[in-house]
Amino acid sequence: MSRLLYLMGASGSGKDSLLDALRQHLPADVAVAHRYITRPADAGSENHIALSEAEFIQRRQHGLFALEWHAHQCRYGVGIEIDSWMQLGCHVVVNGSRAHLEKARQRYGQRLLPVCLQVSDDVLAGRLARRGRENAEQIACRLQRAREYENALPADCHRLNNDGALQETLPHLLAILSLPVSTCIYPVTSS
Repeated sequence: MSRLLYLMGASGSGKDSLLDALRQHLPADVAVAHRYITRPADAGSENHIALSEAEFIQRRQHGLFALEWHAHQCRYGVGIEIDSWMQLGCHVVVNGSRAHLEKARQRYGQRLLPVCLQVSDDVLAGRLARRGRENAEQIACRLQRAREYENALPADCHRLNNDGALQETLPHLLAILSLPVSTCIYPVTSS
């Protein structure tokens, strides 16, 4: 049974970098999904499809998103093509939202494999400062938000520490992808 690896983590935790590394060492039965985002294509480091607000809303109205949410003044979506990929036997990896994990769990049930990328406060603060998109006050807010979400993660979420080099984290991500399905069964929750 194919699975949806739902990668979560604070902004600056290294999700995009880890997904780029995964693309370089991609197992034959794994596909990394891109996201549709209402921000310019050259903003940030994520490989995404830029949509205008109107385009995003139109696609949502046509049911073209398997998952979608709003955060940081942008809309994010993952296309329904991932369902086809999974039907064809591919495991799919998505850059997901921690705040919308339950929506993903409701849609994918036991096929969902939640993974949280974690970094220490010092490492996260340094990464956010180096990328230069947030001021000191915004960095403090992101650190607080990261702590709150980390404390609220469900017990069944696989945790990956990404304080070090990607070459240390990537093998652990690949190992999670290869877990037997019986170790990845979670109950479907209702809203």
